[in-house]
Amino acid sequence: MKASAFVYPWDVNGDPRAAARIAALGVEQVTLAAAYHSTRALTPRHPQHRVVTAEYAAVLYPPGGAWQERTLRPYPAGDWAPGDAYGEAAVALADAGLSVHSWVVLAHNSRLGAEHPRTSVVNAYGDRYPWAPCIAQPATRAYLVALAAEAAVRPGAHGTELESLGWYGLAHLHAHDKTGGVGLGEAGQYLMSLCFCPACREGYGRHGLDAAELAAAVRTALEPVWREEPCEPGWAGVEKLLGESTAAATRAYRDESARTLQEEAVAAVRAAAPPGFQVLLHADPVSYHCGANAGVDPAHILSVADGVVVPCTGGPDLLKAFAAQRRGVLAANFTVVTGMGGSPGTLAADTARARDLGANQVRLYHAGLASDADLSAVRDALAGG
Repeated sequence: MKASAFVYPWDVNGDPRAAARIAALGVEQVTLAAAYHSTRALTPRHPQHRVVTAEYAAVLYPPGGAWQERTLRPYPAGDWAPGDAYGEAAVALADAGLSVHSWVVLAHNSRLGAEHPRTSVVNAYGDRYPWAPCIAQPATRAYLVALAAEAAVRPGAHGTELESLGWYGLAHLHAHDKTGGVGLGEAGQYLMSLCFCPACREGYGRHGLDAAELAAAVRTALEPVWREEPCEPGWAGVEKLLGESTAAATRAYRDESARTLQEEAVAAVRAAAPPGFQVLLHADPVSYHCGANAGVDPAHILSVADGVVVPCTGGPDLLKAFAAQRRGVLAANFTVVTGMGGSPGTLAADTARARDLGANQVRLYHAGLASDADLSAVRDALAGG
């Protein structure tokens, strides 16, 4: 199967051996970050640095002039990715014989939420989530759609992978995170991720819900969660806590908001891209799930995008719902960094299992973060496949 490795520009720029080393893994493609959230990343082989701290969500290229007229605009990167860091890395990788696809993180931006608090998801208690832009707000949607088109269609890119193109919620690996004291389960995560900003309050009204009553109902529904009383797994737990009809109305509203944003963003990318440009989404086949792998309806998203990238590190079962549609790119995404929970030593077997479940491509997270031993295991797995 065709394999692609995730890469940051700072893995490549300043290291004359990086591009050839990535190509030697046996991958045909790289998925190169063009717009990315804040992070702290190890660079174990770079000749000039060992740790890169990206202080805020930024574009890793010079943003276009059209943003000057907008209140919401992307932030250029600081000294961790100066100038056209993406473009510089893309040229080096292409010169090594690799097909370059852009990697664009969208509805995950703590600086945006800090500087424009009204853009953020607000939970039923009134707490804001600055890392999670509310995708129902018209101005935020316009920003995300424009960013998707610009960051995806970089010079030399043959396609893109759009991450976080949907709802983000409570779950977030924040610095020095202290939110694990109570196990929320899927139901608690969903209820704590419902947004009550003005746009969402109006949206609930369109679906027959009074927003103030809904917020009160959510707070009441969460009381047994805080007491850690047993709760049914999955959507059945949400229905039990909130009531079937109310739960269904909230989901209908949120699914509608995500679907229409995904349609708009993909259409904007296609309008800006050359013929043959491939558009994939990082996706989860359970539509009410939040996070980097946006919850989607498999049939719908594969009618909109060219395919999906599906998290498979914990097992490839999520592939089944997408494979049932029998169309598009189905890329199984495996973490190959042992220290981050990956298992590069079983990559060959994991890839074979994913192929049996319908995957036709594989993604490797992450060529820059992995140790030499991890990369050696990846080379062996790809050479044998």
